[in-house]
Amino acid sequence: MGSTEFDYVIVGAGSAGCVLAARLSEDPTTTVCLLEAGGPDSSVLIHAPAGVVAMVPTRINNYAFETVPQPGLNGRRGYQPRGKTLGGSSSINAMLYVRGNRWDYDHWAALGNPGWSFDDVLPLFKRAEHNEQFTDAFHGQGGPLNVTYPRFDSPLSQMFLDASAQNGIALNPDYNGAVQEGSFLYQVTHKNGERCSAAKGYLTPNLGRPNLKVITHAVSAKVELTDRRATGVQFYQGNQLHSVRARREVIVSAGAFGSPQLLQLSGIGAAADLQQAGVRPVHALPGVGQNLQDHIDYVQSWTVPGSTASFGASPQGIGRMVKAMFEWRSKRSGMITSAIATAGAFFRSAPEVALPDLQLVFVVALVDDHARKAHASHGISCHVDVLRPHSRGTVGIRSADPRVAPVIDPRFLSDERDLQLLLKGGQMQQRIMESSAFASVRGKMLYPVRAADTQAMERDIRNRADTQYHPVGTCKMGPDSDPMAVVDPQLRVKGIAGLRVADASIMPTLIGGNTNAPSIMIGEKCADLIRHGA
Repeated sequence: MGSTEFDYVIVGAGSAGCVLAARLSEDPTTTVCLLEAGGPDSSVLIHAPAGVVAMVPTRINNYAFETVPQPGLNGRRGYQPRGKTLGGSSSINAMLYVRGNRWDYDHWAALGNPGWSFDDVLPLFKRAEHNEQFTDAFHGQGGPLNVTYPRFDSPLSQMFLDASAQNGIALNPDYNGAVQEGSFLYQVTHKNGERCSAAKGYLTPNLGRPNLKVITHAVSAKVELTDRRATGVQFYQGNQLHSVRARREVIVSAGAFGSPQLLQLSGIGAAADLQQAGVRPVHALPGVGQNLQDHIDYVQSWTVPGSTASFGASPQGIGRMVKAMFEWRSKRSGMITSAIATAGAFFRSAPEVALPDLQLVFVVALVDDHARKAHASHGISCHVDVLRPHSRGTVGIRSADPRVAPVIDPRFLSDERDLQLLLKGGQMQQRIMESSAFASVRGKMLYPVRAADTQAMERDIRNRADTQYHPVGTCKMGPDSDPMAVVDPQLRVKGIAGLRVADASIMPTLIGGNTNAPSIMIGEKCADLIRHGA
């Protein structure tokens, strides 16, 4: 394995971990080791944007976790895909580039986290970004993460924008700019017709650095602790246990499920929970694995003719896709460059609400159970999400074996306010999709319900709603006055020297939008904190 001692050991080559590995290894005198449980990101399904539809519903590059049964979802188990490869979930997601609302970050600062206001983090978003379309004060050029529009768009996307306007949601091309509210085409993390994951943007260009070692298929077992200081990481490759030492710091970037799991496996957490799983408690930190938040998501779908520019398993659609594959291979253009989720909107549930509390994601395909239920027909779908849910869940270990999946309980719809807001969102979503703008193509509704029948829509929500893939908050950032905070505003684990967490798990509250771009920003922030000696 070569050297087993490094200045920094990073656990998890996901959105934040790739950033940290690249940024910290910019200093040639600093040595960095990056551990990833998955394999290399070499699959064409990762690099071809439309490959997302093959990975999300399967175990390809995907942990494909399940939740415990959810009382709010009629006892169903939710599905939680998470990336298991270099790039983490940025290698299997729909590539939508969304930062959230200014208010979200100002709120983090107001909760006692100085340095995390929108004005503080905007330069980090800009430094990460190379935006091909927007060159104003809100966007950056020259960064590793390429942001643009796909090289293919369907006329169905324009129908969605027209339908939104018919329902009072005005066009706002740059929802990452001065104002978030409105409808738009999604900006995506693509470059030259391929996915631009955190690995592709940050890690791949720097794999030749002699001071950066990347170890794949490395399942981290525990953080080694000596006198309440992190000194290294133990990990499995196959059934063989290895260890790497960290001279300066261990940084855990294993995501909202993996980071609390690793802390708990290391004896950091609520003592009673650790003992129950067969782990000896080392440091009592009751907030580990608490505060789980996720965007509850409700999808409605309609059939459309096979002649439309939509994805589907009809003979016509398959013929189009075969041609599209050849086009993508030769030109890196065409339908294969589609993110499939093409357009969307941020809107407020009522005029008196101060900022958007609901998000729409329009999809040029029939979506049913995370694409795990296939249909031969073509279709259009729309997701609506509650942006700042009140429900709070947990993540915990069931075993001292790191290869055993954690216990995930989002407690979806455990707070009645989330259900009421999702009902409002579902009604608006259905009005948009049933507007005259779609009249020329819209066919039958996959799961018929009337927007005015709130009882029927509530039943449909409980029967079918699930995650929009944005779990956060399980290693909450907060001041010393917060007994449930796991890390301080410098992302240092409270009570343990030389140990930080940097990923979506540190978010004290879920942001109003997708979480990949903010996770990359968190990686940039952590790198700055380390370089500046914080």
